[in-house]
Amino acid sequence: MYHYKACIMDLYLFVFMTCIWLPSSRVLGGYPIWWSLALGQQYSSLGSQPILCGTIPGLVPKQLRFCRNYIEIMPSVAEGVKLGIQECQHQFRGRRWNCTTIEDNLAIFGPVLDKATRESAFVHAIASAGVAFAVTRSCSEGTSTMCGCDSHHKGPPGEGWKWGGCSEDAEFGVLVSREFADARENRPDARSAMNRHNNEAGRTTILDHMHLRCKCHGLSGSCEVKTCWWAQPDFRMLGDYLKDKYDSASEMVVEKHRESRGWVETLRAKYAFFKPPTERDLVYYEGSPNFCEPNTETGSFGTRDRACNVSSHGIEGCDLLCCGRGHNTRTEKRKEKCHCIFHWCCYVSCQECMRVYDVHTCK
Repeated sequence: MYHYKACIMDLYLFVFMTCIWLPSSRVLGGYPIWWSLALGQQYSSLGSQPILCGTIPGLVPKQLRFCRNYIEIMPSVAEGVKLGIQECQHQFRGRRWNCTTIEDNLAIFGPVLDKATRESAFVHAIASAGVAFAVTRSCSEGTSTMCGCDSHHKGPPGEGWKWGGCSEDAEFGVLVSREFADARENRPDARSAMNRHNNEAGRTTILDHMHLRCKCHGLSGSCEVKTCWWAQPDFRMLGDYLKDKYDSASEMVVEKHRESRGWVETLRAKYAFFKPPTERDLVYYEGSPNFCEPNTETGSFGTRDRACNVSSHGIEGCDLLCCGRGHNTRTEKRKEKCHCIFHWCCYVSCQECMRVYDVHTCK
């Protein structure tokens, strides 16, 4: 009886929140609007209030069941999406599209992700990697009772070291990400196929870059005994790797096939003379807008008033970032610490200096 009432309450809350938040001008059927939980404060109390599962917008039934059954993992899921968004904004900070998020909107990236572009490919990959990464880290830190350290992939120790510490169970984190993030990508259309592929490419990046991390033990820092454990790479390294995959993403074409369950769309590489994409590559099948001018349909904010690098000939330079419109220059005074002196022992004293900088922004 309690379970029935809880389900009814979850359904009521989901419909209520969707009616409040869903933009009337757009249909978000295929948009991963559950990502919006990473930008709100509600995820921080998920572990203590299971009823909040019903207030997370955009969950399909499988995700809702996962949330209710594994509620203690959900803060890590939300933290992973937040980590992915922050990394996206770092990687694209000098690009025309800089991974801007929209407050008070379920579609946190706006219409940008409506199309099957390179940008959509990267965001799905980095968000799925973020979920796997955060869940794995949570397990190794002992914040979850249903997972812990990895004891299955140790093998014999190497010369001069032995196993110790807590090896991170990345396979568990990848499993959680796959079960939760891919739950809504079960449609027989090309966009679901693309999202599944890019989600998996993001997660595979973690498994491919697991490495041994070691610590020395002994007097005065000597390495008489060295213990090692399996560790995830830094998330920044994963972001750098996936950004390279974004730059070399494979363009695909959509093909339709008749199967027993009906018409199914699949993806095929557009150019046969290029090497076909592997499971580690990002794929897309629609072109990106140029993001030079504001456009509500494409979600472009334009680049006007964006800071640019006047000395660079790259995409972050004023010529390319400003789309040929030119740039404005103004001076800006900033207070900075200067003339710092180290005093024995042990503190540093600094003076405060005013420095003038040239700031260049797009017209």
